[in-house]
Amino acid sequence: MNTDTTNSVTLATIFGEFPLKMLAGDPDNTRISGIVMDNRLVQPGNVFVAMKGGSADGHDFILDAIQRGAAAVVGDKAISGLSVPYVQVENSRQALTWLAAGFHGNPGRRLTVIGVTGTDGKTTTCNLLYQILLAAGFKTGLISTVNTVIGDELLDTGFHVTTPDAPDVQLYLARMVTAGLTHVVLETTSHGWAQYRVDACEFDIGVVTNITHEHLDQHGSYENYRAAKARLFQSLQRTLPKPQGNPRLSVLNRDDSSYETLSRIAPGPQVSYGLDAAADVRADSISYSPEGIHFEAVGHSFHVPVTSPLVGEFNASNCLAALAAAVCGLGVDPEIAAGGIARMAGVPGRMERIELGQPFAAIVDFAHTPNALRVAIDTVRRMTKKRVIVIFGSAGLRDREKRRMMAEVATELADFSILTAEDPRSESLNGILEEMAAGARSKGGEEARTFWRIPDRGEAIRFGIRLAQTGDIVMACGKGHEQSMCFGKTEYPWDDRTAMRAALSELIHIPGPEMPSLPTMEKK
Repeated sequence: MNTDTTNSVTLATIFGEFPLKMLAGDPDNTRISGIVMDNRLVQPGNVFVAMKGGSADGHDFILDAIQRGAAAVVGDKAISGLSVPYVQVENSRQALTWLAAGFHGNPGRRLTVIGVTGTDGKTTTCNLLYQILLAAGFKTGLISTVNTVIGDELLDTGFHVTTPDAPDVQLYLARMVTAGLTHVVLETTSHGWAQYRVDACEFDIGVVTNITHEHLDQHGSYENYRAAKARLFQSLQRTLPKPQGNPRLSVLNRDDSSYETLSRIAPGPQVSYGLDAAADVRADSISYSPEGIHFEAVGHSFHVPVTSPLVGEFNASNCLAALAAAVCGLGVDPEIAAGGIARMAGVPGRMERIELGQPFAAIVDFAHTPNALRVAIDTVRRMTKKRVIVIFGSAGLRDREKRRMMAEVATELADFSILTAEDPRSESLNGILEEMAAGARSKGGEEARTFWRIPDRGEAIRFGIRLAQTGDIVMACGKGHEQSMCFGKTEYPWDDRTAMRAALSELIHIPGPEMPSLPTMEKK
């Protein structure tokens, strides 16, 4: 949803506090009804922001946007002779977020904004923080890659997205202000930062979970990837003073390799968390079980027991991150923070157990990076003395090195690996699976004995379920909460949890959902 026709302002208004350089054009009093970046979505009165994308250049569609009713156009190419006002900026993609914020009255300035970034654990940490702030009595909203929560309204954002586009982010923030909310927890991805989607959010607190191997195909190197995430902390310095105050606190993971770099980059106050004894907020006396985790959270001025139904050491770290941000950044009472953590049962598609009465555990998890897969397998290893069967793929048109690395991790740590489809897009699925199989073989994996290639994900899950014995754990990784899978350019409805229930119900002969259909499914 990129427009809001109930709110009409002028072109001059949205450029009124524009912090970037304008190269040409004079924003006038033309009234506008919204900001869009897709010419096909233009409604009468919109400003069309033309930008160059991966496969098309929005500047080529300016005349179409005007024909559809665009009242003004913003771009970064020198253009003249249009029938509507045209403003040239240095970078139209970067300008978009500030124009969207200006259109909505800069809602981030009227909220306390907590940003969470990292490779793994972002969504869980956001939800933990959200529950803590609710427990502390703050009127809080949430924007994550799973959903957006505005008061009693829940918006699903799980259809293959990262951070929402800038107009959507600013619209959500504006709706939160209208709903009377005072705080928001906002999940931010490296793509979101690299594409300037959240630059105008006015962050007060920045939290990082970890920075490991991911998205190097798009960022070029680990250093560039880390730099994209570091922009969250650098943005704290630009946040304007707010009537409610703004702590500008950086919450850093003392256990992660990113700590030394981020601690030098992040301006202003910092607090570290982790299992490391040098952390400002650390966990002592940690115990793990299939039912959850328990530890003592220790800070400079507090010592509080924390219990969570979440499982695994990585979730102890996520709990610490959320607690440190709330207690050290917002002054939440540590015991109230611990209570908020305890009330969060889980996040959809994150170590989500599927129970239909089968004699083994079935789990769906979002682990789609080598580190996340390693952590996920390590976690379930602590939950059983029997075998671990892991089902996963690796996306097409994404970081190719991950394919080998993930197969290597699974071969080293799991008893059986089943390699399958995960959004092959326009790449050859068989080619992707061969790259993964090569990684498995490099670590001693034997095809048809310790690992299998099954292109259809539904059949792969069926195979894993049939392979399982009493006490084993079967885990489908990589899709988690997502509701679709991409073949070519088409998104096909898909949910690993539905597929798991379908396979389990077939196995134990009870009513259940049908297995979702993909292009790889053999016709019977």
